[in-house]
Amino acid sequence: MLHSAFCTLHSAFGPQHWWPGDTAFEMMVGAILTQNTNWGNAERAIANLKAAGVLDPRRLAELPPARLAELIRPSGCFRVKAKRLREFALWLRRSPLRAGNGRVRTERLRRELLGVHGIGPETADSILLYALRRRKFVVDAYTRRFLARHGLIAPRATYAEIQSLFERNLPPSRRLYNEYHALIVRLGKEFCRAKPRCGRCPLQPLLGAAAPCGRVVKRN
Repeated sequence: MLHSAFCTLHSAFGPQHWWPGDTAFEMMVGAILTQNTNWGNAERAIANLKAAGVLDPRRLAELPPARLAELIRPSGCFRVKAKRLREFALWLRRSPLRAGNGRVRTERLRRELLGVHGIGPETADSILLYALRRRKFVVDAYTRRFLARHGLIAPRATYAEIQSLFERNLPPSRRLYNEYHALIVRLGKEFCRAKPRCGRCPLQPLLGAAAPCGRVVKRN
């Protein structure tokens, strides 16, 4: 079903060209700024950082916290995110990536990212997949909602369980993971909302008897 869903979404929406950003660092910053907000707000904060000339690990880490918070105000929770960005920039400057070492194992990088203040699995995997071009499937609220409504996960499935579902049932392809996650985000914004728009959803034919649209199937 997961492969069929991807093909259906790709046919309906086309390539998403995600994640937007001119540099890998910009994508990393975007992954942090988009926490608990929409991409438009994060994008405005990134534009402010660019205009101030501080969208760089060293400059961002050296920026006074109050000034950094003010620049990223459009992203919401700006004081909290300013602390997270600074901690991330400091980590990046001392990380195995500082010398452009692309041979560092993905799981090691993931463990280190999860050790940075304010970076959880979704943010870490977004950084790995989009900025560092590693094969890690990103799970977000849209992913969980789509899977639950199609009866593919239990309501309390963990992040790791959902990620494993994709990585076990799809070819190990970074491009596929990238495109699939972006398509799920598009699906969640347009159709699989909190109040679903099932009638015109491209995945409606795949529901079958698994679950009436909008109803979560409970599995033991």
